[in-house]
Amino acid sequence: MSEIMESLKEKLKEKSYKLTPQRRATLDTVIENQGKHLSTEEIYDIVKERCPEIGLATVYRTLQLLDELEVISKINFDDGCSRYELNTREDHHQHHHLICVKCGSITEVEVDLLEELEEEIEKNYDFEITNHKVKFFGHCSKCK
Repeated sequence: MSEIMESLKEKLKEKSYKLTPQRRATLDTVIENQGKHLSTEEIYDIVKERCPEIGLATVYRTLQLLDELEVISKINFDDGCSRYELNTREDHHQHHHLICVKCGSITEVEVDLLEELEEEIEKNYDFEITNHKVKFFGHCSKCK
């Protein structure tokens, strides 16, 4: 069993939940499509191929649970639907995204250049930052 599944099993156990076949299929889909930022409906369509009996509401609840457990992250790209990605960072800081306003492509930016800004904000406003999300909108190399 993968490290991610072991970690999830522990988190579920702590909250008195079980790793059901439906939860596993949903998480497997997110893992297998890493970097694609799938919507709930897209995840449902893929999971339904493996588990024909699964309902859309079950996928919604599973994604909500996985987000609460910080296994996945829910992201809003201002396109009218929530999207999900695997939370692979141990410090739980989000990476940044470049979103093309023409074709809708999404590029992940792994470099976090905001550490100095965070420190300054924390110092000046006596505020503890636990996370930040940054989205840049523009034109990708194909569309500009």
